[in-house]
Amino acid sequence: MFYIIDILGTVAFAISGVLVALDKKMDPFGILIIAFVTSVGGGTLRDVLIGQTPVGWMKDMTFVYVISAATVFAIIFKSKIDYLRTSLFLFDTIGIGLYTVVGVEKGLSADLHPIICIALGTMSACFGGVIRDILCNEIPVIFRKEVYATACILGGFSYFLIRKLPIESDIVFVLAGIVVIITRLIAVKFKISLPSLYKA
Repeated sequence: MFYIIDILGTVAFAISGVLVALDKKMDPFGILIIAFVTSVGGGTLRDVLIGQTPVGWMKDMTFVYVISAATVFAIIFKSKIDYLRTSLFLFDTIGIGLYTVVGVEKGLSADLHPIICIALGTMSACFGGVIRDILCNEIPVIFRKEVYATACILGGFSYFLIRKLPIESDIVFVLAGIVVIITRLIAVKFKISLPSLYKA
């Protein structure tokens, strides 16, 4: 289950990266690079911080194949995906939900404190998007008022609360990921955001 969630998160982030790169009118190589860093950027930073090297995608070529396939899929079916118009937001939201729980679990496997695990989950979910936005000359979403990292933090806390219940660990993964996704969806739907400290 953990491996499947990791793969699904990779696919979701790769597609979101492709859509941003296409909007920026990048060439095929640029599109692939953006898809790649969006997918594995956060996870790479996480693995380096906890000393798991070589990092996950370097030891398992499945991730390289999945990112490549997702990139080709998104390019070919861009018009179909664009028809929804909310696709980038949805794929990005699904990606942060899945990667948050992957990061938390990685922290647990390294015997880290729950707060550090939540930080790792948030980092796993957010920093691929940060790298994507910087390379695409955008202000990263995490640095704006949108509820983004906050959703990941709530999902991380919910992970530790839910795992105290007598349910299977696979279900804990899913429920914590859903908390992240629903939190972000509600925040965007009802225009909920963190207050800005800037005074005009």
